[in-house]
Amino acid sequence: MSNYQNFPPANEDTSASTQMFRAFVDEPVAQPATAPSETRRTGLLALVAVVVLAVVVGVVYLAMK
Repeated sequence: MSNYQNFPPANEDTSASTQMFRAFVDEPVAQPATAPSETRRTGLLALVAVVVLAVVVGVVYLAMK
């Protein structure tokens, strides 16, 4: 059988790892800044999608008439 009377060793601070873990978890996560060009590009793509959809609906409407 193992002798666990001296576990953990007397010179080891078991709370240190817990404190370091809590500091790591509580650390705020930096959010990457979104480049203005990405935002503009996304808006432009949405606008193009709406225009394409309107053209397709118009073509179908005229074809059914």
